[in-house]
Parts: sequence; structure tokens; C-alpha cells
Amino acid sequence: MREVIKIEGGHRLNGTLRVSGAKNATVALIPASVLATKPVRLVGIPDISDVVSLKEILQYMDIEVQTPFEDEIYIDPSNMHNKPLVIDAVSKLRASYYFMGALLGKYREVTIKMPGGCYLGPRPIDLHLKGFEALGAKIKYENENYIIKADRLVGSRIYLDIASVGATINIIMAAVHAEGRTTIENAAREPEIIDVITLLNKMGAQIRGAGTSVITIDGVETLGGCFHEIIPDRIEAGTFTILAAAMADHVRIENVIPYHIDSLISKLKEANVNIDAKIDSIDIYSSPRLQAVDLITKPYPGFATDLQAPLTSLLTQAEGVSEIVETIYPERFKHCEQLSYMGANILVTIPKASIRGRTPLHGASVRATDLRCGASLVVAGVIADGITTIDDIYHIDRGYENLDNKLRSIGARIWREKVD
Repeated sequence: MREVIKIEGGHRLNGTLRVSGAKNATVALIPASVLATKPVRLVGIPDISDVVSLKEILQYMDIEVQTPFEDEIYIDPSNMHNKPLVIDAVSKLRASYYFMGALLGKYREVTIKMPGGCYLGPRPIDLHLKGFEALGAKIKYENENYIIKADRLVGSRIYLDIASVGATINIIMAAVHAEGRTTIENAAREPEIIDVITLLNKMGAQIRGAGTSVITIDGVETLGGCFHEIIPDRIEAGTFTILAAAMADHVRIENVIPYHIDSLISKLKEANVNIDAKIDSIDIYSSPRLQAVDLITKPYPGFATDLQAPLTSLLTQAEGVSEIVETIYPERFKHCEQLSYMGANILVTIPKASIRGRTPLHGASVRATDLRCGASLVVAGVIADGITTIDDIYHIDRGYENLDNKLRSIGARIWREKVD
């Protein structure tokens, strides 16, 4: 038996949705917390399967983990042990690689198996490893495990060939205890990086330049505990905004920082979506005459690669031909094949997809090949005529908290079933 999500499409949406804490921040904040010597309390934790895997990794290292409230986690690393991270939980999420930087920074040594997560084409971690080497680490790859050691870590000037979020965060965590100053140039600027830096500075780190392309880290000897509230999830907020643009009479999205999805809001306005962004909420109204738009995914503050899949579903309902160019993960178009089973007219010539609208969608049996493909299929299912069945929904549960219940609250007909 396995679980699937079913959606009866065509129902108008009305009501309020509240955005959860940021998944992409959470999966870095939890590993960053092990750098502390005293307890760290994080609030705004989303209830997603990636967090379950991270808790398992923490407990494996003898770290005390408590969840006093459903959106809160208490992490006490006082009695932790640096064990080889070769357990299955490491393979369940790509963000397990953040333990590389955290454990290297704290113990000067880490052994970890290759991280898992969604397959989006080649996703090398060479920039992470080059950063560690620049700080003085030696790296071996044996029996599918990375073994990273350093007699001492010394601050260095590091230039990233690509503004990688993962590499930026990992190098920061490795550098917080390095001797002297580390400078990361061409650093990524995503809000999740700012959130991690905010946490580390609360713990006693000396990091400047958050949100810019140049970040400096002055090494410190120890880090203490702290309390930290996680930022709202801009990708969940964007997904809800796209879904509302497709089928809302009036949907309000709360606990959102509109500035974080400004590139999406601009594109939706260009597509003739009736949208009103306020300080911490977004209102979306009925938008019956959508127009085709073109976009190119880029590092923040450009259009987020994580939102191009759900937007593809919306653009099947726009008049004309829309073009999406994917520059972050050029192979990230697996959702297009699934959407074609629902009637979408999409031509993929990597790294570009051309979406012809306005195309009626119909319910079909489809598969979430990755997290954001799953989001795309949920958007399409809400639009489509008839019932859509989505398989491999564990991908969706990795990144969206309580998605079906949230969407039911605004009128979507969505439920889960056990099937053979």
C-alpha cells in the first residue's frame, strides 16, 4: 500500500492561507545549531519530512532534541559526539551536506556519505569542497563517503565561481572557528543565508555582509546558545500565490515577506494577475484574462528556480506562448512531461520550455518526480477538469507542511488515499 494525493479540480478558492517557516532555511539552521556549546531554540519549524531526517541525524550524534511545541525545536549539543554520518537519514535529503561545514568547523573532522534529495540533474558540491580546502582541509572520497580533515583551519579569501547557496552557507559554518578572517566573494544573497548568519551571530559569531555578495567571517573560539525565529518560506508563499492566481476569487496569504518574492509578483502582474502585496500579506483576486510571459531563472534576487515548475502550470492557462529559461538546474523540466499527461502543450528544448496556452487541463494519474514537480502538479490538479491522482507524494511532504489541509481550508477538493 502507498499513499497518493487526489484533487478534484475546477473549484474556486476563497479564504486565508498562512505560510510556514522556510524549509530552505530550516534545513541549514538545524545543522548550524550543532556549532553551539549550549542549547539552541528554533521557532517556526515546518512539519516536513526533511526535519524528521535532520532530527534523526542529531540524535545519532547524541544531541538532545526536544519539540515542546509543534513548530519549535530545542537542540542541546552539550554532550554531542562527532560520529561518521553514514546512516540512511543522510541519504534522504540533500541538505545533510551542511553537516560537512558544521562538523569540520567544530571538530576539524567529518565523515559523511553522499547527500540525497531530489535529482535535478548534476548538482556537484565541488564549490563546497574547494572552500574547505582553501581553509586548510584535506578531502578524500572512499567507499562513497567524504572524509574531510584539517589540522587547523585558517581564514582565507574564497571566490565562488557560482553564487551557490549551499556552498556559501557551508563555507561560513566551516569558517566560524577558523583562525583569522575569511572572505567569501561572489557569495549567494538569498534570504535563507541571511537567516543562517543571523542565527550564528546570535550565537556569538562575527559575520558581516549578509545579503551582499561579499561576506566576511572573523573566527571565534566558541559559540553559545540562542533563541531564533525562522523567516517565512518564500517558496511556499510563491506556490500559494501562483495557485491563487489560477483559481482564486479572493485568497489572502499571511506570514509572508513580499519583498522575498518580488520577482514572482512582478511576473504575475505582467501576466495580468490581480494581486495586491502589502507589508506582510498578499491578496490575490480573480484574474480571468492571463497573458503569456517570458522569464529566466536566476540566483536571488532573480526569479527562483524553485518556482518555475508551479508557474509552468499557471502559464498553461495564459493566452499565447510563454518561455521559461532555466539557468540554475538546466534539466529541471521533469514536471513538463507529467503536465503533458494532463493536456498541457509544452515543448522542452533544454534549458528552455515553451508553454502554449490557453490549454484546458484534465485530471490524470501523474507522478511527483521531485519536490517542486509535486507543487506543479498540485497547481495543475486544482485547475484541471476531473480528478488528478498524484503518486510519489513523499517528495511533496519533504517541503510543504500540511499542504492538503491548508488547501482544503480555502475550498480546494484535495485528499489522500491508500492504494495498492
